[in-house]
Amino acid sequence: MNPANKQRLIVAIGAIATFTSVALPTRAGDDRASAVKDAAAQSVKAGKAFDAIMQVPEKAIPRDLLAKAKAVAVFPQVMKAAFVFGGEGGRGVVIRRTGTGWSDPVFFRAAGGSVGPQIGASATDFVLLFMNDDAIGGLIKDKFALGADVGVAGGPVGRVAGAGTDALMRAQILSYSRSRGLFAGVNLKGVVVKPEDDLNQAVYGMSARALLGNDGSPPVTDTAAGLALFSQTVARYAATSGTDH
Repeated sequence: MNPANKQRLIVAIGAIATFTSVALPTRAGDDRASAVKDAAAQSVKAGKAFDAIMQVPEKAIPRDLLAKAKAVAVFPQVMKAAFVFGGEGGRGVVIRRTGTGWSDPVFFRAAGGSVGPQIGASATDFVLLFMNDDAIGGLIKDKFALGADVGVAGGPVGRVAGAGTDALMRAQILSYSRSRGLFAGVNLKGVVVKPEDDLNQAVYGMSARALLGNDGSPPVTDTAAGLALFSQTVARYAATSGTDH
């Protein structure tokens, strides 16, 4: 190779290296911004669904029960095809009670199981209350099945849980569904819950196991509008346990 051609090759290689060093971080930044936007949208949907459920105390999760929950999950606007037949399942958000309130949202998927007519053609919201540390333990696994790895029961509805629900109070997870405005306890036995860790990693740089296993308080790495809405909504109702909102 003559000196002139060698010089041109060196210049070309240098230009490619410079472009790569600039373009890749930019693309990574764009990908993370997109993931954070997606996460915020999921949190907003979960927060709105939970708020709609809690608006009417006589037909909502009892506030005294919510006050005892260790974690809360909402899978909003789930379609039957995605939940029962689809491989990806419904997308949801989980928050854990911490020493200072509620954690930032951690993202999960749920699919499978036999839930009968609770999932129709219309979108259905599902709510899970994790009532003890064993239930929380399921969340930090790669995946777990409701009713197999942890006990699950349809939860009571109304202003207070009541003295006649001792069996339900002993359940590790209480589950509910809301479709076409009808909210009720529903047994989600067989439903498999697993972390959506591609999204958790993109938003927090951590897996669901790390986020929920470390006292349930993920680091706040972004202030995207809406990201904290689900946590704020649950905190508002949990703080007014036993009283009207």
